Amino acid sequence: MYFFSAMAEHTPPPLDSSPLLGTDMPLLPVPLVGGDGTQQVILVQVNPGEALTIRREDGQIQCIAGPAQVPMMSPNGSVPPIFVPPGYFQQVIEDNGVRRVLVIPQAPEFHPSNHPSVHPTLPGFIPLPSMLPAPHQRPVYSPVTGATDLASQYIPQYHVPYTYGDQESHSPHARSGFAHRDERTSKTYERLQKKLKDRQVGPKDKMNSPPPSPHKSTSLSDMQNELEKSQNSVGLTTGQVKPKQVGKVKGSPRIDAETQEKNEETKALQALLSSVNKPVVSDIQARSVLLTWSPPSSEINGNSDISKPPKSYCYEVLLSSSGKDGRFKTVYSGEETSVTVNDLRPATDYHLKFVAEYNSLQGTPSEAVSFTTASCEPDSPFPPKLLNRTKNTITLQWKPPCDNGSKIHSYLLEWDEGKGNGEFCQCFCGSQKQYKVTKLAPATEYTFRLAAKNDMGLSGFSEEVLYCTSGSAPSTPASPELIKAGVTWLSLQWSKPSGTPSDEGVSYVLEMEDEISGYGFKPKYDGDDLTSTVKNLRRSTKYKFRVIAYNSEGKSNPSDAVEFSTSPDKPGPPCKPVVKGKVHAQNFKITWDPPKDNGGTAVSKYVVEMAYGSNGNKWDMVYSGIVREHTCDHLQPGCSYRIRVYCISDGGQSPASDVLLVQTPFVPPGPCLPPRTVGKARARDVQLRWAYPQVDGGSDITCFSLEMSPAELDEPREVHFGSELDCTISGLLPGKTYWFILRAANKAGYGPYSEKCEITTAPGPPDQCKPPIVVCRSATCTIANWEMPYGNGAEVTEYRLEWGRVEGCMQICYCGPGFSYEVKGLLPATTYFCRVQAVNIAGAGPFSDAVMCTTPASVPAAVSCLRPADKDKLDSLDYCPSTCLAIQWDKPDHHGSEIIGYSIDYGDKQLITVERIKWYIIRNLQPDTTFRIRVQALNSIGAGPFSHTLKMKTKPLPPDPPRLECTVFSHQTLKLKWGEGAAKTVASDTIQYHLQMEHTNGRFVPLYRGPSHTYKVQRLSESTSYRFRIQACNEAGEGPFSDVYIFTTLRSPPTPLKVPVIKRLDDHACEITWESLQPMKGDPIIYSVQAMTGKDLEFKQVYKGPSSSFRMSGLQLNCEHRFRVCAIRLCQDSGGPQELIGPYSATVTFFSQRTEPPASINKETAEATRSQRTLSDEQCAAVILVLFAVFSILIAFIIQYFVIK
Repeated sequence: MYFFSAMAEHTPPPLDSSPLLGTDMPLLPVPLVGGDGTQQVILVQVNPGEALTIRREDGQIQCIAGPAQVPMMSPNGSVPPIFVPPGYFQQVIEDNGVRRVLVIPQAPEFHPSNHPSVHPTLPGFIPLPSMLPAPHQRPVYSPVTGATDLASQYIPQYHVPYTYGDQESHSPHARSGFAHRDERTSKTYERLQKKLKDRQVGPKDKMNSPPPSPHKSTSLSDMQNELEKSQNSVGLTTGQVKPKQVGKVKGSPRIDAETQEKNEETKALQALLSSVNKPVVSDIQARSVLLTWSPPSSEINGNSDISKPPKSYCYEVLLSSSGKDGRFKTVYSGEETSVTVNDLRPATDYHLKFVAEYNSLQGTPSEAVSFTTASCEPDSPFPPKLLNRTKNTITLQWKPPCDNGSKIHSYLLEWDEGKGNGEFCQCFCGSQKQYKVTKLAPATEYTFRLAAKNDMGLSGFSEEVLYCTSGSAPSTPASPELIKAGVTWLSLQWSKPSGTPSDEGVSYVLEMEDEISGYGFKPKYDGDDLTSTVKNLRRSTKYKFRVIAYNSEGKSNPSDAVEFSTSPDKPGPPCKPVVKGKVHAQNFKITWDPPKDNGGTAVSKYVVEMAYGSNGNKWDMVYSGIVREHTCDHLQPGCSYRIRVYCISDGGQSPASDVLLVQTPFVPPGPCLPPRTVGKARARDVQLRWAYPQVDGGSDITCFSLEMSPAELDEPREVHFGSELDCTISGLLPGKTYWFILRAANKAGYGPYSEKCEITTAPGPPDQCKPPIVVCRSATCTIANWEMPYGNGAEVTEYRLEWGRVEGCMQICYCGPGFSYEVKGLLPATTYFCRVQAVNIAGAGPFSDAVMCTTPASVPAAVSCLRPADKDKLDSLDYCPSTCLAIQWDKPDHHGSEIIGYSIDYGDKQLITVERIKWYIIRNLQPDTTFRIRVQALNSIGAGPFSHTLKMKTKPLPPDPPRLECTVFSHQTLKLKWGEGAAKTVASDTIQYHLQMEHTNGRFVPLYRGPSHTYKVQRLSESTSYRFRIQACNEAGEGPFSDVYIFTTLRSPPTPLKVPVIKRLDDHACEITWESLQPMKGDPIIYSVQAMTGKDLEFKQVYKGPSSSFRMSGLQLNCEHRFRVCAIRLCQDSGGPQELIGPYSATVTFFSQRTEPPASINKETAEATRSQRTLSDEQCAAVILVLFAVFSILIAFIIQYFVIK
């Protein structure tokens, strides 16, 4: 990539006096850097106040004013010259292989001019139109990617615009700007001059330096920022601005400060990326190694200029196997700080280093770390090669493989012993590199493989190789046989010589003799196959063949020669057929000439094919024979036919000749089929339809003529003319017969008439009937009568009577030939509508006018939905399910007379009559008895039918309360029991029990309701009396409550104490301390201490009293003592004090022995005592429960895994 930057602090002198392309102007060739030599992209920087003139592809001249950045492309790869205007000089800056050209004024004193500086046209370079900037804009360009590794570099968007002051009030020769340069600008200028001097070092020093990396921290943006700062410094040196006008600078100091700050941030980031330690190598294997490193840190070089250090970095690991100064290649790129490098060579020296990168900015590589991979077994050797063979021996030779750091001391040669089953056994093991296998069978194949071995192990086996021992020369084979003969080829086959083993490798040579050439037998095939195809022969020619067999031992004698002939070739196409004579409407005659090339044999027959239509692709054979003339008949008039001819000989079928197109003349169409009716004939009109004639005469049908006449007359007249295929004939009479004839016409004229078609019109539907006469015979039956209407030429076949309660929604209730109908199943006191319609073969006539009739009133309908009454209606009434039954029903239809009451029948001889209600309670019934109940409605006319029967049963009487007793007493619970169990209960009853307890306010509250006979009352107070009562319930209801029972809870024993604490006093005494309990409801608490010494089996009481400690003396030395404590409640009863003993605490063990010093002994003894405490009963139970749960889970897992799966 090229980057050219033309820079100037002031307006250059006018260029009008010198031509743009003058030869007296100095040229600056720019060297090629980082390009591929065929296509270069150049960026030309045009500064403010300057202009660039270029020539576009269309030949026009375009002038681009600054500030702008113009990309240009060199199509031929040449380097463009830079034209330096008079009054300027060039200075080259090189950074990382990229050269930049600075064009600056040659002298500080020059005369200002009103003309802008112009860059001369760059010949031979094509500007990129899509990338040309618009006037007064600062374009932004994407980086250009070339063939080099400059992808991480980027091109800045634009240079910082130059600063111009007012030039009207200062002298053009003034140099006061130099005196006002600040300290920071001076340092920047000195640093740039030093870098320029370092860059101009000779090529000798440049060769000693390492090659520049495309990912160096000094990117194009950094170099351009330095150039911008150097331009600002030069501008301050050679400027024309007065000291008092420095404040008029437009924005340049701010932009310079931002650019310098960004440059310093970039340098600080590069310094941070370069501050990396040497990587660490571990886990060195034969073909892999683990490399770890630390991220860049500012603590290494003390760099702290970065405000926000990056959180993550990218790393590249570089590997070299040719020394630290050799060529490194990238083996890893990512964000991890450790990587396993694979695919290494064993026993090889390697060097590794890494580079840190952030946002396409890389630091300097770390110090390389060196290591040597471990040795391993050798590589797999190449297959052994055949050195010599005989009938009974095979001599093999091989080359040693790579030993991978350990010397090879032996080789292992295996073979399959000629079995060919893929099983190998050892044939040779030693340090030699060749071996002779003896005692082999002649002409037998053997498979060998080889492996090498060193101190590290055995290598993999080589590829399997197959070698065969020598044999004898084959015998004379049989003569070859012909498989198939072609025009230019012959396919032959032969068999193996007699006596040749099936697994012996035999090759064959097929020789051919061409008598015309006179060269004798020449080989045409040499190989292992038993077939061969000899090509490039002449057609219909005889050749002689013989075959020779050979193997590694020699050749056989040639077989007997046989003679075969190639097939003749197919003949050429015959000449195009021509018409002989006149073309008729149904036939014509054709003739043709023989083909020019008969293919080497005579033509046996000719075949004529004909296709219908000018574009038809279906060819039909119409003639086959040796005569070259044929009459094509049975043709259709006015049609096109295509004719072609091909011939057949012994060589095959020839291509078809050119196609002959023949057109037959037109004739009038043939007769049409008689017209047919569409659907049924109507009374006043008929619709006819017909089809095209089967023979159109070779021309399209243009029109049809339809003629009609009554059947009794023979006077046809035309009733339709046109091209349609159907028509409707109107104005006909019903029930009359007519005949029709049809004919078609084309370009040649009318064709013959069709046959006659006789059609009879249909009769019409009958007239409207008169309204029917309706007579009511009862409340549910009526009779309708009607008269016959006029039939309109056809007899009435049936009548349709419609009946309904709504005039607009009636249904057919009768369909038949009668003149009356009795309608049954009607509702009393209901209005109905009816109408009648007549029907004949022509259809149905219109309906008559509707007639209205009303049926008389009747007894009520049957009561529906008789059911037991709802329970919500019985809650507020004195209802006993044992002696009462409640029923309810829905009101039936009154049938024209209001209902005045209901009669209830429940099995008694006398009915119960009630008023107009819809529910009733039947009382004074027998308990546990079944009744059949039915209801009927009553009105002024009479009683309606009974409803359906409802079966109901009274419930038995409620049960008596059971006897309540308390079976278990405790200080907080009472277990109550009642009844004698479920064995003595009635099987048909489900008895529920309702247990209640008296509250402190005197009311009984429910405790339990259910079928159980026991209940445990919990959360009670100790030594308190409670009052209970119970009630039994069943389907009959709730029975009476029992008498009140009083039960009293017991006193609560003291709570268990914690494990007592033992304190050693001396060798024969100790002090036992335990926690104290508060008095329980005024009852005092005393304590009992029990002890067990040595191997005693029972505890003995050693103390009983109110104190919370006890001093035990007289202990035996070197003996184990166990102690436990319990609390005792002294209850004050009327009969005297009573002791209530609580549970004992856990056992604590004390071991008495003589130790020195006593102070430490007591402490250690107390700790040992605590550690030797035995488990309590609750703890033992918990441990057993946990072990049982673990065992159950294990058994379930075994069943799931081994049985179910």
